[in-house]
Amino acid sequence: MSSQVLVTSGIGFLSLLALWKTFCGSSRKSNLDLDGPKEGHWLIGNVRKIFECGLDYSVKLAEQYGGAVKLTSLYGDVVYLSDPLALYHVTIKDQHDFEEPDVFITNNKMIFGDGLIATTGEQHRKQRRLLNPVFSTSNLRELLPTLQPIAHRLTSIVVSKLPDDGSYREIDVLSLLSRSALDGVCQAILGYPSNTLDAEDDKYTEALRNISPMISKLLYFRPIVPLVMRNFSSYWIRKLVNLITAPWIPTELMKDLREMRRITEVMDSGSKKAFAEKKAALETAATPPPTDVQPEVDGLKSGRRKDVMDIMMKANSASSSSEQLTDAELLGQMNVMVFAGLDTTTSALSRCIYLLAKNPLAQARLRSEIRDAIKSAQEGSSFSEHDNPLLHLSYDALINLPFLDAIVRETLRLYPSLPHMGRKVLKATTLPLQFPVRSSSGAEISSIAVDENVFIVISILVANRNQTIWGDDANEWKPERWLPSPVTKDEPGTDVPSDGVGVLSSKLPAPILGVKDGIKYPGVYSNMMTFLGGSRSCIGFKFAEMEMKQIIAALVLRLHFVLPTDPDANGHIKEIVWQLKAFHTPVVKPPAGDGVSPAVPLKFRLVQEEDFKW
Repeated sequence: MSSQVLVTSGIGFLSLLALWKTFCGSSRKSNLDLDGPKEGHWLIGNVRKIFECGLDYSVKLAEQYGGAVKLTSLYGDVVYLSDPLALYHVTIKDQHDFEEPDVFITNNKMIFGDGLIATTGEQHRKQRRLLNPVFSTSNLRELLPTLQPIAHRLTSIVVSKLPDDGSYREIDVLSLLSRSALDGVCQAILGYPSNTLDAEDDKYTEALRNISPMISKLLYFRPIVPLVMRNFSSYWIRKLVNLITAPWIPTELMKDLREMRRITEVMDSGSKKAFAEKKAALETAATPPPTDVQPEVDGLKSGRRKDVMDIMMKANSASSSSEQLTDAELLGQMNVMVFAGLDTTTSALSRCIYLLAKNPLAQARLRSEIRDAIKSAQEGSSFSEHDNPLLHLSYDALINLPFLDAIVRETLRLYPSLPHMGRKVLKATTLPLQFPVRSSSGAEISSIAVDENVFIVISILVANRNQTIWGDDANEWKPERWLPSPVTKDEPGTDVPSDGVGVLSSKLPAPILGVKDGIKYPGVYSNMMTFLGGSRSCIGFKFAEMEMKQIIAALVLRLHFVLPTDPDANGHIKEIVWQLKAFHTPVVKPPAGDGVSPAVPLKFRLVQEEDFKW
C-alpha cells in the first residue's frame, strides 16, 4: 500500500472518529424546544446556510423566528441567538458557563500560541487584567503619530496614479487598504518596521497577510484538530503533522496543509525574533546607563515611537510575579493582535470607502467636516497636496469628529467584520428572553432550556439590526442617526434664539442609540454587539476605530471617489457585491468580474472645491 493511500486512510479514519464522537456526544441528544427552519442536509444540518447564503438569509431568519432560532448541524442542535437579554447572560452575567468551542480554542492555540483567543478560565482573566490598560486613551494618543504617516502614504500612492487633468481613473483599492492596515498593526502594535505600501512583502509580512485566507480554506478541516490533540501524545502529533505535510503527497488538501504549516512557522519565527529584540531592549533600559551616556526616555530608545508591545512588556515587568505573563503568553499576544487587527480592519475600511463612494453627499459632508477641523486646529495656515494636514489634527479632535464618528459607527453596526461568534454551553441552564419566541410546538415561550454541550451562534449581525431596538430603518445605512437632531422653534419646551429661518442654532444631545424602553444590548461599543461584551470582548477595538478614522480622513480629504460607471469591452459595468461567509468579502459580480477574487475597484480623482458642498 502506498504512503499516499496510508495518509488518506488515516485522515479518513480521523474524520470518521470525529463523526462518531459527534453523533455519540450529548449535543446530539439535546432536547432543545425551539422553533426553526426544518429544511437542511440530513447529515450536516442547516447551520451552514447562515455562513453561505449571505446577509439577507441571516436577517430574514431572525425576522421569521425571533431572537432565538433552532438550527441543526453536524454537532447537534444549535441556538442562533440575537435576543438582548439572552446575550447579556451569555456574554456577561453567566459568561463562564458559555465558552468558545474546543475547535476555536485548540486551532488558535496551535496557530498563534497562548494569546487571548486561545486561552480560557483564570489564564484568560489574568491576561485581560494586564492588557486592558494597554489600550487606554493616553496610550492611544501616543500611538496615533505612528498611523498618520501610513495614512498619508496610502493617499499619496493613489494620488500618484491619477491623471494630472483631474479626470477619473479606476483603481482597485482593496490591496492598498489591506497593506495600510498591515503596516498599522505591525508598526503601532508590534513596533515591526514593515513598509508593505512601498515595497514587496518580506517573509514575515507575507505570512501575516496569508494566514487568514489559509484559515478560511481549511475551515472544514479544523474540527479534526481538537480530536487529535485530545487523543494523541505530542510525539505522535508531531509524527502525524510531518507525515501529512510531506511534499510527496500531491493532493490539494495536503498542499494547503503544507502551506499553512509554512506560514505558521514563518510567523512564529518572525514574532520570536521581534520579541527577543524587545525583551533585550527592555532589559537594557532597566540597567542604569553610564554617567556619560544620554539616558533613554520612558524606557524607549530616543527618537523611536512607542508601540503596544513596548507598553505591554513594560506593564508586565512592573507587575507582581503572580500576575506576570510568561514569555510564551506575551509572544501569543503579538500573534493574536496582528491577526485580529488585520482582516477585520481591512473589511471595515473597505466597506466604509465603498459606502462613501456610493453616497457622494455623505462623502462631501465628511470632507467639509475634516477641512473645517484642520482649519480650526491651525488657524490661518494652508496646505498643499504634498502636505500632511492631518498631522495637525490631534487624537481627541480626530476621534470626536461627529460625522466621521457617525460613519464608522453606522458601518460597524450594519456590517460587523465578524458577523457571528460561537459559544459552547458548559453546563445545562435556562436562558431568559427579552422578546418571546415560539417553541417547536408553536407555543409562545419567554425562556429556553439549553443542555450541556449545545452550541450557540451569537448573531452579531442580526442583533445590530434589531428593528425593535434600532427602528424600522434598522437595515438602512444612515450615519445621521448618530448625530444630534436639529431643534425647531415650534417644538415645545424650546426657548433658544433662532437663526432667522425657523431653525435654532443649538441642537439636542445625540440620542442614546441601541437603547429603547431600558432595553439594550450588552456590547462594549455603543450598545452594539460588533465587538461583543464581557471578558471576551475585543480588547483592541479603540485602536481599530482610531486606525479606521485616520485612513478614511486622509483619503476623503484629498480624493473624490465613486462607483465604477464605465462599461468594459463587452458592455458590462463592474458591480461590487459583498459575500458573507466567515467575513464580508467584496468581489466583482459576473460577468464583469469572476465573483471570487476579492476586489474593490473605484473611480478616483483629485478633490475639487465643488466636492466640499453637500
